[in-house]
Amino acid sequence: MNKKKILLTGINGQVGHALQSQLTGFDCVGMSRQQLDLTNVQMIRRVIQEIKPDIIINPAAYTAVDKAESEPELAYAINATAPGVIAEEAKKLGAALIHFSTDYVYDGSQSTPYEETDQVNPISIYGKTKLAGEDAIRAVGIPHLILRTSWVYGAYGKNFLKTIVRLATEREELGIVADQFGAPTSDLSIAKGVAKLLLKWLPEEERMTGVYHFTNTGRTSWHGFACEIVKQYNTKVSLKVAEKNIKPLTTADYPTPASRPENSCLNNTKLKSTFGFELPSWQDGLKEVIQTMPSNQ
Repeated sequence: MNKKKILLTGINGQVGHALQSQLTGFDCVGMSRQQLDLTNVQMIRRVIQEIKPDIIINPAAYTAVDKAESEPELAYAINATAPGVIAEEAKKLGAALIHFSTDYVYDGSQSTPYEETDQVNPISIYGKTKLAGEDAIRAVGIPHLILRTSWVYGAYGKNFLKTIVRLATEREELGIVADQFGAPTSDLSIAKGVAKLLLKWLPEEERMTGVYHFTNTGRTSWHGFACEIVKQYNTKVSLKVAEKNIKPLTTADYPTPASRPENSCLNNTKLKSTFGFELPSWQDGLKEVIQTMPSNQ
């Protein structure tokens, strides 16, 4: 049986980089931003028609949440227009699409973890562009998985984990927001999860198509995440800052251009009931990533 051909976008990004490392058992063609520029509609169409994939996996995105407030056109081009074009080209080929979305499609006012059927109401440009991308894919009507994830980090690229490790080696005290709650999700957990999905997903079965919440399990705040990073990383390298010197801040103490949801925890029950697995706890996901990081990080 021939292996299905996969076109993977955004291999220079966190999730794309991790996916490329985990999809070695598949016929996977990885594309960097230079090879597939999502702001260039003609390039998107040409590349997809040349490669003729069976499945397109699209982790590429505009992810600068605060910067998006001042660059809405660029964020919309990459997060909303491009996914629709990718879906259109996939339809011409009879291909399926796995696309990544975000917890920021919710406003955070709900006290319990969000299910896929709960009302969306993004409160930032970033969240609005990601929701528009979801809508564009659905409108085309191809077999698809839209995987909403949250608080993504890893050993590669710029992210919260790397920032905290750097600051903890430089300072003796940190202040971190403690009143926003979610599930830190590692790029490795996502990539390994997608590899499992590819073995279980039958695009021809309509019941499998749709939106799935796809995060590490559990709940914490940014402050709690920072404390756990320091606790776990301290077993590898001695850091300047002690856990007790990581001070909780409120959102009001740390104003940002983009509004963020107070609660963006996602319920992963649908993933488990449909595909028979869930991602590890956020603490275990963090442990796995830290084990891959060099001691001089």
